Amino acid sequence: MGSSEKRSKDLMSDIPTFSAENLQNNLKVIQNSRTFLSIIAGVLAGIIGFNGLTGFVFYFVVMLITSVGLMAKAGFSADLYFDSLNRVLFDGFLGGLMSFVLFWTFAYDLVHIF
Repeated sequence: MGSSEKRSKDLMSDIPTFSAENLQNNLKVIQNSRTFLSIIAGVLAGIIGFNGLTGFVFYFVVMLITSVGLMAKAGFSADLYFDSLNRVLFDGFLGGLMSFVLFWTFAYDLVHIF
């Protein structure tokens, strides 16, 4: 085998390949996890009675723990299951924030106002 054939064979083995269906399913799991944990965190923040900036800091801490948990679930090898590490860390962040604020204000109103 010539050296150019060997180099091209090595180059082809370095290119990551992903199944589009599996990648889409993994991204859906991340989205659902973040949405669910945002709802739970919003209810907890409302029950505890967080106000203003404290509630948003609580959300960021919960999302940080969620990102670490998702990375742990992937065995800290996100490149095997996702096309980018940013997908694991930041995907669904803003959608989760909206759910968090909705359930935070709802739970706060139920517990502390009524």
